[in-house]
Amino acid sequence: MTHEPEAGRPHVPEYGIPETLEGVLPWSDAVERLERARNLWIVTVGPGPRPHARPVWGVWVDGAVYFGGGPQTRWARNLAAHPDVVVHLESGDEVVILEGRVGRVDEPDDVVARVIDAYEAKYDFRHPAPFWELRPDVAFAWTDFPRDTTRWRFTR
Repeated sequence: MTHEPEAGRPHVPEYGIPETLEGVLPWSDAVERLERARNLWIVTVGPGPRPHARPVWGVWVDGAVYFGGGPQTRWARNLAAHPDVVVHLESGDEVVILEGRVGRVDEPDDVVARVIDAYEAKYDFRHPAPFWELRPDVAFAWTDFPRDTTRWRFTR
């Protein structure tokens, strides 16, 4: 069961972000943008530790982002060693940013079947498992910075 996250504002006073909840975005707005986004940018931590950013295809299914790729890619090896990740949409104007830890999903089950079906509907491609799954801890979004800048916190 997916629970609606708690909406609030990030605390960045020097940027003019309002302190009240008036004008925050509904979570459904962020979900809609995640569902239609063609490409997602993922940021991982690699050796050193060094940040590593790459665009990937991904789908939003049952309250989580799923993305896959070759296990020998730098970002996949980074996630295997350090599962903390940031996922960002392509736009710097209509922003959605997710932060959290990923898990690997590779067992054939109903979730994997729904993810494969979602890839086919979105990209006309049946992406095989395994996938990385991100159920965010925190998310940020805006369409009119700083007026509607919103932060959501998720509880599990």
